[in-house]
Parts: sequence; structure tokens; C-alpha cells
Amino acid sequence: MTRQTLHKRRPIAIEKALGKLPVAPGVYFFLARNGKILYIGRATSLRNRIKSYFAPNIAERRSSWLAKMLPLIKKIDYRKTDSVLEAILLETDLIKRFQPPYNSDEKDDKSFNCVAITKEDFPTVLITRAKNIDFPLLTIKDRGLKILAVYGPFPQGFKLQTALKIIRRIFPWRDNRCIPCPYQKSKVKWPEQLLPVGKTCADKPCFNRQIELCPGTCTGEITRKEYAKTIRNIRLFFEGKKARLLKLLEKEMRVAAKRMEFEKAGEFKKQIFALKHIQDVSLLTRTMDYELQAPNVRVEAYDVSHFGGKEIVGAMAVVQNRIPRPSEYRLFKLRTIKGPHETAGLAEILLRRFNHPEWPFPQLIVVDGNEVQKAAAEKILAELGQTIPVVAVVKDEKHRPREVLGLSVLQMKDKGLRISALLGNAEAHRFALKFQRRQRVSPLAPLLSHTRARKINGKVRT
Repeated sequence: MTRQTLHKRRPIAIEKALGKLPVAPGVYFFLARNGKILYIGRATSLRNRIKSYFAPNIAERRSSWLAKMLPLIKKIDYRKTDSVLEAILLETDLIKRFQPPYNSDEKDDKSFNCVAITKEDFPTVLITRAKNIDFPLLTIKDRGLKILAVYGPFPQGFKLQTALKIIRRIFPWRDNRCIPCPYQKSKVKWPEQLLPVGKTCADKPCFNRQIELCPGTCTGEITRKEYAKTIRNIRLFFEGKKARLLKLLEKEMRVAAKRMEFEKAGEFKKQIFALKHIQDVSLLTRTMDYELQAPNVRVEAYDVSHFGGKEIVGAMAVVQNRIPRPSEYRLFKLRTIKGPHETAGLAEILLRRFNHPEWPFPQLIVVDGNEVQKAAAEKILAELGQTIPVVAVVKDEKHRPREVLGLSVLQMKDKGLRISALLGNAEAHRFALKFQRRQRVSPLAPLLSHTRARKINGKVRT
């Protein structure tokens, strides 16, 4: 597929582009000599993310598909967005439209999640697996629902859920637990005797209506026509057409104000403000605070171990619902560092870990150390386009936990989360040390291949 015009600016040659990239979220494009799009990605910081591809030995450190793609890249293009959330949605939409070859080579998207909008009088917005969608018929196989629109696939389920929570607070919609009222209420409450026999609205609003995540379809507070506009707005946002969406909302606000419908005009004003001021740090952090209080949160802890600067290894431990998951632990024989450089070792582990999208992604990452290690992990995650929060476990002179850096006030109240972080840290340290000692004790350790080491230790993964 040849490259279609994405916006007015022309793509830039690599050497010029690397010096002009913005420190802003957005979507980037790697182009071949003929302008064909090779790969589309998204980033929290376009500058950091794109530069990371051209670091020394990056192809060897990351993956074989990257090693094949790098020599073909001749130009770089990008599109800035106002937030990481918009970059996530725009990336998925553009990959679906242009089908870049190196996006499809990198992953099998059949098991990933999609967002589907159902085809009903009052559509629902729901998440379903791509393999459950019959695309020619536009139906969800396992639910027997017709689809009005579908977006995705999205490789990271947690981020998709986070995105939907944010969008739903701006544009509330009904879910399948909310049964639409067949008749809309007027400003005066429906007199029961005026409703046809057997046709009543809910006596009590659904739970999501009570917390303002449903517009009142269950109680007849919104008409089918008004609800259709909400679905239109959601579709425009998912399609990356925020500018057009803002113009429509501003027009509807002016019309409502002219008709002296000030309450409705106020709602439009709130939506416009929210769209113009989506701040990923605050919104995503608040949503993650909520997510991190859930009992099923997945915590991944990392540690680096060495003996006099030699036999350097790393470990990843997993704790879910305060329970260690040894079957999901992973070990790493570090390749890129020659001495006891913990931040460089941590960087290599994270790069290799996130080269495995088939592993479930965590809601919290724990590192051993202080602000230095925490900042190093956050930098790598930013380069990888991840928004997962990081905490650091600080130890005292006897190597006992003294404090946990990075937990917000809300998270600090959750003792279960703190327990999971400390347990994960202890497990990662124990697991790394055990592996490192095995490497040191065996006189054949330096001669072992990665395959042989994997068989002996059972957990080594690259």
C-alpha cells in the first residue's frame, strides 16, 4: 500500500527528523524510500520513543522483526496528539486503515480486544475479542449482537479499559445491565396511569445512572435521538476526529443557550472542557488509583543480582491478589552490561520483558532501589509508550524495606497493594539471587548456552 497523505507536513529524512522531534504524545510512521508505510506506533514522548529505535545494538536487543525493518526506514513522519489516550486510539485506527507490514509481523491480533458499538435503539459500548467478531456480517459471535461500529484490535487490555473509563465520564452510555425505558419521560414525571399496560420505566435508576456513567436510558430521561448524538460523539473520538467533534459540540452549546436551555448548554460546556483538557497524568493516575485498589491487580517486581560485577542476572516476580505466581516468574541473563550498573541492567530487563506482548501486562511495576531506579524504569516505560505506574522499595543498611516511593495518598490507604509491592520485591530479590548463585556455583555456567540454562533453571526467558 502506498502512503496516503496524513497531514500537510512532509515526512522528514531520518537524520533531520531525530533532531526535530517534539517531546509530546502522538503517533509516528516509519516510511520506506517509495513512501510506503512500514510501521505505525504511538508514544508518550515522540522524541524519546523514536530515538530509542536508533540506539546502538537496538535491533539485537529488541527483536528480529526490528532488525529486518531498520535498514528499510528512509523517512519518519508523525502526528502529535493532545494526550496519550488519543494516541492509543489513533494508532489503532491508522493500523487498521493502512495495514503496515511490520505491524502485522510483530503480533497476531486475533486474540486482542476490540471496542464494539452495538446496533440497537440505545447502543452499548463493550469490549470483545477480535476472534469473537464476524467481520463480514458485523456481529459478535458469542453474544448474537449486531454491530454498528468496531474499533481495534488493541494489544493492551488494561489501557483499553482505562481509556473507556475516561471516555465514559465525558460521554456516558448505557451497558447491558441498564434496560432502556420504552417511553421517554417529559419534564414532568410520567403519571403511571398514562403508560400503556405492561410498559413501565424503571422505578429506580440503574447503578451507573446513580454515578453518572449512564445518561438515564433506564428511566426514560434521554430520547433515542439525543442518545444517538452521544454515540456519534464516541465514534468521532475513537476515529481521531476530535477537531470535528469539538465544532459540533460548540455549535450544539450555542443552540441550547439560544433556546435558553442552560442546563443542557452547561453539559456541552463540560464536555468541551474535558476534551480540550484531557491530561493523561492526572486522569490516568486517578483511574489507575481506582484500578490498583481492585483485588485482582497484577504486580510485577524486578531485581538485578551480580557477584563482584560478574554473572549479572535479573528476575521478574509476579504477585496477583497478594498471591505469588511462580509459574509466571521470569529470569534474564543480562547481555548488554559488563559491570554492576543496576539502572542499565533494569533498562535491559524492561526492554526484553515488554518485547513479549503475549505476557499479561501489569497494573503496577516494583523496582528495588530509590528515586534513581524508579526514574530509570519510568524513562524506559515512556520510551516504550507505557503508562504503567512505578514504585521503588527503599532498603535500610540491613537490606530491610524502609519505605515505598511512588504510592499516591489514595494507594497508600490500600494495605493490600503495599503488601503486594513488598512481597513482589522480596520474591524478585530471592529469585534473582538464587539464579545468580547457580550461575556462580556451576563451573560450566559460563559455557552454558541460553537454551541449556533455560532447561536447568526452568525459568530463563529472553
